[in-house]
Amino acid sequence: MQGFVARKALEAISPYVAGKPIEETAREYGLDPARIVKLASNENPLGMSPGAKNAAMQALVNGTRYPDGAAQVVREAAAVFAGVSPDEVIVGNGSDEILGLIARTVLAPGDRCVYSQYSFSVYELSAQECAAQCVEVPAKDFHVDLDGLLAATDVNTRLIYITNPNNPTGLPLEPAALFNFLERVPEKCVVVLDEAYTDFMDEKLRTDSFAWVKKFPNLLVTRTFSKAYGLAGLRAGFGVANKELIEMMNRIRPPFNMNSAAQAAAVAALEDQAFLKTVVDSNTKERARLAAFFDELGLDQLPSQANFIMVRVGPKAAEINEAMLRRGVILRPLKSYGLPEYMRISVGSREENDIFMKAFREALSVK
Repeated sequence: MQGFVARKALEAISPYVAGKPIEETAREYGLDPARIVKLASNENPLGMSPGAKNAAMQALVNGTRYPDGAAQVVREAAAVFAGVSPDEVIVGNGSDEILGLIARTVLAPGDRCVYSQYSFSVYELSAQECAAQCVEVPAKDFHVDLDGLLAATDVNTRLIYITNPNNPTGLPLEPAALFNFLERVPEKCVVVLDEAYTDFMDEKLRTDSFAWVKKFPNLLVTRTFSKAYGLAGLRAGFGVANKELIEMMNRIRPPFNMNSAAQAAAVAALEDQAFLKTVVDSNTKERARLAAFFDELGLDQLPSQANFIMVRVGPKAAEINEAMLRRGVILRPLKSYGLPEYMRISVGSREENDIFMKAFREALSVK
C-alpha cells in the first residue's frame, strides 16, 4: 500500500506455519472432516477433562462480560500448583504469548537472543520482532547443546530459549546438566525454560523447575494448557518467574488476554490431576506402540519424551506426506526445520494410531 512503511525488522520475518487444519484438508482432498485423523499439532486425543469442559461452558453464560483482566483465579491456582506466590505467575493466551512477552520485555534492537537448532520457531520470531540478533546454536546429534548455548552467550546476550523436552525432536535434557547450565548463565541474561511437553516425560527425567525460580532470578518457566490438558482451542498458558520480572512483563501484557472460558477451564484442569494421569498414561502406552511400529518398518526415530515422535522417512518425505493427506491423515513435515527427510507424528488415541499405521504402510509403498 502506497505510503505504508513497516518496521525494517519485520522484513526478515516469515510467518509461523501451523499444522494443516482438518477443514482445509477436507476441502482440498474432498474428504469427510469427521473421518480425518490429525496427528500434526501435538494435540490431546482424549480432549479436555469433563470438569474443564463444563467450567468453560458455564463461563460462556456470562460471555457478554469482559473477563478478569488479572486472571486472578488462574494465577492463584497456578501458584498453588507450582508452589509459588500469585505475584510470581503471569498468564498468557497460550504459552506462545508469554514467549513473545519476555522477548519484548528484555530485548532491545541489536541485543542477542540464543536458542538451539531444531527448536520452536516462535523463539526466532519473537526475537526478530524486537530487531534482536538471533543466534542459532547447532544441535549435537539432535540434542540441545547446553555448552554451545553458553559459548554463544556474550555480554550482549539478553535472552536464551530452551525447551525441555525439545520440539520437534522430543529429546529431554538431563536435569543435573540443565541445573549446571543455569548456574553458569550470566545474571543479566534471562533463560526461558519452555516446558510445554514436560507432563509427558518419565518422572525421573523431570526437573523441579518451579523451585529453581527461587535460586535463579533470571529464570522464566513456561507451561501450556494446550498439550496434556487439552485446551489448545481455548488458548491458555502461564509462566513462573521472580515477581520483579513478572511485574515488568505485566506492563506490556495485553488487557484481557485470557478469555473467561479459558480461565475457567484452566483452573478446572489443574484441579483434575487424575484426568491428567489418564492422559499421560495413554500417551506413554501409545507412544511405545508407535515406536515399535517404526522399528518394525526399519525407520530411524528419536527416543521421544513428548507426545510425538520424529521419524526419518527419507528423500520421498513430501510424496509420503501427500499420500497420507489423500488418505485423510495429517502429519507434520519438517522441511521448515531444515529436516526435509523427517516428519513429526503426534501420538493419537489407539483408534487414531491404528488408522495412521495402516495408511502409513500404504503410503510407504507408493512409488
